[in-house]
Amino acid sequence: MNAATRYIAPAGLDPIMNRFFNMLPKLGISVMGSRLLAVRGRKSGEWRTTMVNLLIDEDGARYLVAPRGHTQWVRNLRAAGDGELRLGRKVEAFTAAEVADADKVPLLRLYLRKWGWEVGKFFDGVTKDASDEQLAEIAPGFPVFRIS
Repeated sequence: MNAATRYIAPAGLDPIMNRFFNMLPKLGISVMGSRLLAVRGRKSGEWRTTMVNLLIDEDGARYLVAPRGHTQWVRNLRAAGDGELRLGRKVEAFTAAEVADADKVPLLRLYLRKWGWEVGKFFDGVTKDASDEQLAEIAPGFPVFRIS
């Protein structure tokens, strides 16, 4: 699979589980830092939402990681450059800057430390214990955005 176009579509029970888990942030329930990401569609201009895990590094910088690859939310965020994080009635607007592949290694490792139990299946056997070289090799297939 080409890393620049890597995308793992929801399959099996994923769509049902996604609907359920997308409801939680709408109700104000965060599971380990999850939020509802809202981004305007690049063609329709309509708000599109999906649940994301908000990654916060040791310096307090905040990131969004796309474990399924170059998804629709990734493409929309690239086009829009901004979006909202929602939790219940709380709405936080943000701007996004995509992180270069060379800078993703520590972020992917931290992401796998926090949520490997949930998203590990999308990483094809790469874990938080992988070498820097292994993480650098997969980095192009996992878009990461710094948000502020």
